[in-house]
Amino acid sequence: MIHADLSDRQDGWREQLWTHQLTEDTFEVACLPFFTYGICYRDVVTIDSNHLLTRVMGKSGHRTLRVALVVEHADRNRIHERLHGKTVDAGLPHEWLQDTYLAVDLPPDSDETSFVEVLEPLAQAGTLHWELDS
Repeated sequence: MIHADLSDRQDGWREQLWTHQLTEDTFEVACLPFFTYGICYRDVVTIDSNHLLTRVMGKSGHRTLRVALVVEHADRNRIHERLHGKTVDAGLPHEWLQDTYLAVDLPPDSDETSFVEVLEPLAQAGTLHWELDS
């Protein structure tokens, strides 16, 4: 496990990233980062002596679709169920954080169009924010 320094957003904030160690200071990312931009599943990264991510050595071609729900609890549950069903139906790896944040792995050559068709109307209604990272 390594950490990404996110103190540029909030002092002392870090994201824990699950990894597979390749060499002493080189790791393959084995999770879907929720808050660390520019890092995706299976990217190869290096760390410093404090186990902090220092740079990306190789991009995997995977992308991360991130969603943050910004609605009240009752509506959040309904939207959560809809998005969860969408990811399961698509057969894509995904992770939830506190039923509010969703990260979906988009492997190389995958098409996010079907997700965007679901997400964009919800974003326009102000119920969620979404982004695509590579």
